[in-house]
Amino acid sequence: MPEALSEEEIVKVLEAANWAPSPLNGQPWRFLIVTSADLKTRISQEAERCRKWALEKSGWKWLDRYPLDFLKTVPTIIAVVGDPKKTGVDQFMEDGPMGYQQACAAAVQNIHLAAHALGLGTLWFTLYDKKALREILGIGPDEVPLALVLMGRPAAPLAPVPRKDVREKMIYLR
Repeated sequence: MPEALSEEEIVKVLEAANWAPSPLNGQPWRFLIVTSADLKTRISQEAERCRKWALEKSGWKWLDRYPLDFLKTVPTIIAVVGDPKKTGVDQFMEDGPMGYQQACAAAVQNIHLAAHALGLGTLWFTLYDKKALREILGIGPDEVPLALVLMGRPAAPLAPVPRKDVREKMIYLR
């Protein structure tokens, strides 16, 4: 079984998350720290249900080879939960409240960066149904589970993740 993370490590990572920018400094996030074996098993079961559904809907064959057992053994899962009422002026615009989601995404990125600085490995995980995850984690209807961040100590050195050249993503508007 992978080594548990210390409370100090978790707090350091979440302090970085808490410094993410947000509209009107609303800080629309909450962080649920999941270490319970029972809850991890339930999250794994929900992810497996969603994997099968996504495979059927999308036809993406790679999903059939995507094991989810790691959800049961990862030391810590951080659920990032957003509050749509803590968004900015965007709540009055045509697409509705999006700023809280973007702020929570910035918090997720800070989690990844802080964990990396501490030598920890992370995975941004979204293969779940929000309604089911609300039930599993006891999240009320006024909040939205936006991401699960799995965090632990890497079993081996991490290989660099390939990226496209940034110039392929750039457009100057002059």
